[in-house]
Formats: sequence, C-alpha cells, structure tokens
Amino acid sequence: MDLFSMTSRMALIALALAALPLASQAHPKGLYDNQQQAEQRAKELGCTGTHQNSGKWMPCSNEATLHQHLRHH
Repeated sequence: MDLFSMTSRMALIALALAALPLASQAHPKGLYDNQQQAEQRAKELGCTGTHQNSGKWMPCSNEATLHQHLRHH
C-alpha cells in the first residue's frame, strides 16, 4: 500500500469519527428524564431553556449552547 492510500484512509477515518453525532459523544450527566431536572441544571450552568434529545431532556435551549456552557464549568 502506498503512502497516499494510507494517508487517505487515515483522513477518512478521522473525518468519520469527527462526524459522529454529538449525542453519541454524550455527557451522561447531561440527559434527564424530565424537563424540570434539565431546567435546574440549565440554571446551574448559566443558560436558559431546555431541549429534547432521544426522548430525554437536556439543559440549555440547544446542544451547541449546552456545550459552550459545559466548557466553562
């Protein structure tokens, strides 16, 4: 196998891993069974609102905002 093929394969694997949905890289303590729990965590993180993900509730109005606030805590 030549160097280009190996490099191409490695790049494709890296892209595939980076493209995994955020939910698959979930933070286990960020998923709640009810909206009230997610609202409480949102207050603790300093964001507002909640959103649903795979039938569970998460703090902050969307996942991008949640990740921004998690980086600061």
